Amino acid sequence: MPTYHEIMTTDLATLTTAAEAWDDMAKEFGKQEKAYKRDVHGISMGPSWQGLSADAANRRFDTTLTEYQNAQTEAKAIASLLRDAHTQFTDLRGKLKTARQEAVDAGMKVSDQGRVSYDTQRLDEGTRNAYHHDPDFQESVRKSVRSWQDRIDQLVKDTTDADKGVEIAFNAVVVDSNLQDGTFNGFNGQAKGDIEKYEAENAEDIATRLADGKKVSAAELAELDRSFRDNSDDKVFSQTLLKGLGPDGTIKLTNELNQLAYDDDKKHKAQYMELQGGLADTVAKATQVPGSVADVPPGSQKFKDWLASDDGRFYRQWTESLDKYGTKNYGSNALPLRGYQSFVSLMQHSDTKYDDQFLYQMGEDLIAAEKNEPGIFTEWGAGHDGVRADAIDGLLHVMSKNPDAATAFFDPAGNGDGADHVANDHLHYLAGSGEGTREWPKHTITGISNITLDDPLSRTGLGAALEAAATGHPPLKEGQDPWPAMSHSDAQARVMHGIIGELKPSEGTDAPVHENLRQPLANALAQYTNDTHEILGGMNADYVRASTGDGYFRDGDTTHLAVSQKDLVQVMRGLSEDPDAYATLHKAESRYIDAEMRSIPEGSTDFERSAPLSKSGVALGAYSAIREDVINDGRMADYSEADWKSKIAYHIIGGAVTPLAIPTAGGSIVVGDALQRGVDTWAWQWGNSMKAEADAPANAAIADEYLNANNQMATMVDTWAGDRTDIDTTTDKGKAQVAVLTDDILNGHDRGSSTAQKYLTDTSN
Repeated sequence: MPTYHEIMTTDLATLTTAAEAWDDMAKEFGKQEKAYKRDVHGISMGPSWQGLSADAANRRFDTTLTEYQNAQTEAKAIASLLRDAHTQFTDLRGKLKTARQEAVDAGMKVSDQGRVSYDTQRLDEGTRNAYHHDPDFQESVRKSVRSWQDRIDQLVKDTTDADKGVEIAFNAVVVDSNLQDGTFNGFNGQAKGDIEKYEAENAEDIATRLADGKKVSAAELAELDRSFRDNSDDKVFSQTLLKGLGPDGTIKLTNELNQLAYDDDKKHKAQYMELQGGLADTVAKATQVPGSVADVPPGSQKFKDWLASDDGRFYRQWTESLDKYGTKNYGSNALPLRGYQSFVSLMQHSDTKYDDQFLYQMGEDLIAAEKNEPGIFTEWGAGHDGVRADAIDGLLHVMSKNPDAATAFFDPAGNGDGADHVANDHLHYLAGSGEGTREWPKHTITGISNITLDDPLSRTGLGAALEAAATGHPPLKEGQDPWPAMSHSDAQARVMHGIIGELKPSEGTDAPVHENLRQPLANALAQYTNDTHEILGGMNADYVRASTGDGYFRDGDTTHLAVSQKDLVQVMRGLSEDPDAYATLHKAESRYIDAEMRSIPEGSTDFERSAPLSKSGVALGAYSAIREDVINDGRMADYSEADWKSKIAYHIIGGAVTPLAIPTAGGSIVVGDALQRGVDTWAWQWGNSMKAEADAPANAAIADEYLNANNQMATMVDTWAGDRTDIDTTTDKGKAQVAVLTDDILNGHDRGSSTAQKYLTDTSN
């Protein structure tokens, strides 16, 4: 195991010098081959020597000639391995030097042994004194030292992993791999000059024995883990290993790792899960496809052309074989375990983003398998630990980590241009209802009679994938709030429009939304608040015109979602069965109103002020109508009225004053005063009221008070006016201005509430 000092001081140039020497040796073997062929081997080939002795000599001379040829192959391979090692070690040492310099620039010292410490000698007297007497300062320094030490230690570990790979390659390259060439441990005529290929072959040997249930030592398991870790980003390793295992071996290995982790060797579960992660990363790397699914979707001529190329050969052969073994039952008749179920569960262990075309094709293949054999993804009895029975929903969860893949998969317009266009009905099949849609698998308990239960995880993957597809980023994490005015692509807006179209009621006013879809879809819709604000406001003709067309329109470079007021209100009502989902939408709207109010220029006329305030009131009026409809619905089964209101309160208070950062293509967006100031004030008052009350009925009463239009909107207007220089709220005139503006927003609220109530009670409009 190389140390930090050895890594930083070893003369790596000796590797390239040795490589040149091995190249020279290959040339010398080439010269000897020619001489031997001319002066010795040729004797037995001539007409003057006939008989048994000639035949015996010919075989021996052939063997020697082959040895000269094999020696050249082995020497060239060793030279290539040396150069490969030089490239790897140079790269790793470069990263280590960079880390060391950045640590030093950050005020650290790094010893010759790689130990990081805080460089107090570089501090001025004041800072040094503060460091010695301030515990918080000292703790921040300790955290920083640990962070830099972890980074350097990881790079040393990466180098150790690479060094082990080099050792494996050099041990293997000199082994005669052809036992039928007439020599006993002669030169290796199949020698390869790629370290990763030897690592893959070694990993394949361990993995195959493990998949077959044979004994594998702890050292071999550690080596397999190291191989995955060291080659997580190497396509040669990944494809070589998977080609050797094949889908059948990969599925068997997954099943064996699950069996060990959950049953046979539970105390080492973490190690087996880590091996699954390494194998999953290997699959992700091996199945990368050039281009994007939006341009080159599976099924298009461009994609078929790539499959037929040399570059596409592995992918074509491997995925065709996966189709065969994906429907195979690796379990029993009573507890079936399909290959697809194991394989998709394996994919969920990966930290690597899977290729969008591979995900698209997997989705198509899984849907086709289910249509061909209905019930294939039903969970029977106790199921199998570590494996989700519903492989389609599991794949959608994986897809949510690649938002572009999710958008393309659900885009109602399809993908590809011209002759390469490929249509799909994935959104309708998976998110719709009625004819042509999926019958989602149940959980069947077998016994004297079968009992069918709902799958508690049903559609969790679908929800995550739809959120990613409509927003362009992975699903929000718990405690992370949506940004209410995100930029969207045309395809993302089409998906959001399509989701609303699939969820809207075909008759009546109820938009039944599955419980596991409510929060993720609320997260997605909340990021279109700039559009839903205008739609609910009902004052922008562009939204009305586009709502009956493609479901979006462009304003310059900005894409806007367009749906009808009726559909939007009814779907929002369906989402609001979940109080957290309602609170997500309501808080996003409140933040957007705050930002809109603060965008009103100083010195604006009363009209210029009242128009956006009136529109804001209309939007909040729709939320009031939805809230009242949920509360008055006697079918509220999951929550009591008090619990529903109380959960709203906790959701809004819990995140209202928390800084928000949402990753975008350009970095991160952080909430600023313009989006948060009024909401903070409102939530602060609400929070103070809740501190002394712990029970749901009391918190429900507080929620009623602060979600009351008069209180919320008056607070937001007061906060906004108090921050302006053109309104003096300490004078009678200023107070009168605030009263007029508050009246504007309240009048808008009444109009918005009335309109929304109509959509929730009257189907004739």
